[in-house]
Amino acid sequence: MTERAMTEQPSQPSQPSKLFAYAPAPESRAVVDIAPSYGLFVDGEFREAAAGKVFKTLAPASEEVLSEVAYGDADDVDAAVRAARGAFGAWSALPGAERAKYLFRIARIIQERSRELAVLETLDNGKPIRETRDADLPLVAAHFFYYAGWADKLAYAGCGPEPRPLGVAAQVIPWNFPLLMLAWKVAPALATGNTVVLKPAETTPLSALFFADICRQAGLPKGVVNIVTGDGATGAALVAHPDVNKVAFTGSTVVGKEIARTVAGTDKRLTLELGGKGANIVFEDAPLDQAVEGIVGGIFFNQGQVCCAGSRLLVQESVQEEVLDALKRRLSTLRVGDPLDKNTDVGAINSAEQLARITELAEAGEAEGAQRWSPPCELPGEGYWFAPTVFTGVSQAHRIAREEIFGPVLSVLTFRTPDEAVAKANNTPYGLSAGIWTEKGSRILKLADQLRAGVVWANTFNKFDPTSPFGGYKESGYGREGGRHGLEAYLEHA
Repeated sequence: MTERAMTEQPSQPSQPSKLFAYAPAPESRAVVDIAPSYGLFVDGEFREAAAGKVFKTLAPASEEVLSEVAYGDADDVDAAVRAARGAFGAWSALPGAERAKYLFRIARIIQERSRELAVLETLDNGKPIRETRDADLPLVAAHFFYYAGWADKLAYAGCGPEPRPLGVAAQVIPWNFPLLMLAWKVAPALATGNTVVLKPAETTPLSALFFADICRQAGLPKGVVNIVTGDGATGAALVAHPDVNKVAFTGSTVVGKEIARTVAGTDKRLTLELGGKGANIVFEDAPLDQAVEGIVGGIFFNQGQVCCAGSRLLVQESVQEEVLDALKRRLSTLRVGDPLDKNTDVGAINSAEQLARITELAEAGEAEGAQRWSPPCELPGEGYWFAPTVFTGVSQAHRIAREEIFGPVLSVLTFRTPDEAVAKANNTPYGLSAGIWTEKGSRILKLADQLRAGVVWANTFNKFDPTSPFGGYKESGYGREGGRHGLEAYLEHA
């Protein structure tokens, strides 16, 4: 072709999807050594379950068996509680500054082993490595650092002049943030002088068992932290144990209600952090590009498997079309796939059971007349996957607007006035989180006071800090974790 002909050729449209395609960038699995089997961690040692039972933990992205884990029953729970009770006297008698030293050691070891723990969490949970690496692990270490700082200052925490630890804390945690939920509960319990029996979720037990090794590495006295793996029956035996003084649970509202019934009539202290159906409210004067990023982070972070997810988008009618167009363009750039790839935005659903729950509710949304949309994306052939999904034409009567889906599914509703936005946001049995997007600070303050939600974010979403309390109202539970308020649940005073 001549130079003249070349200059006369019409310009070709750019193809950014090809020009800027991401090459695979997998994190190495070699940084974590997963043993073929794990026992229960009781009184500072790993041991087999009393009945010799085991169960398997799978990688959600591939369905491969990662390891075999001991199944604890009531006898194992009793042994763990006895170990915690035996360690309580000496642990609670330590000066706060001495307990703080152990928490500081744990925090530093978590930082040193953060890459290993991030890969482990991604393998066992299915969430993207960039989330475990950049969000989960820094927050885990931060919680231990933060509560280490409180250990010798409890008299100034607002819990009375001479606060005392309760005793043995039974802690049951979920599978969506396994190591972070452990930190939320174990750190304040140890800082206040309590001992712990922890029951991790049956689908994600590995990071808790690695934490047991961290406790030994930090020289934590035997019996201060005990970990019993198993399923719901194991957790029920722990909650019902007569020598437990405090129960802390994060999980579904249904199980939370069962726990409340179990401890009713006893002197056990109880905190519950349960389900949610958070409203993300976007006004016409909001910074819309920023709001779209907040919407995406609010519902597609951790595949929407977040109790405080912004699963209901309330957008002002005047900007509905503009917001939805921008949201769909943004969702079309999300990368769904291998959670160990550093480029992945949306990973695997945690289990086959959870995938079935998400699928059933999404199908109910379509059956009830809502319009379903997902960006074009090719899902892997193995593992548990669900494409990012948006429903429009949603009414408050739809199941997808009322029930917690706990998956990457966004329900879009509209409003005209601030009063209507508040009424729709509060029209839920839950009360855990909400978000407000507007340029008016006065509107943010007014609405935040009107919203019946434990956490209200302004022009952001899903931001966490160990110094800030977290918890809900209504069927989202009661009590607070994090901040100075997180100490109260583990202390009594004269």
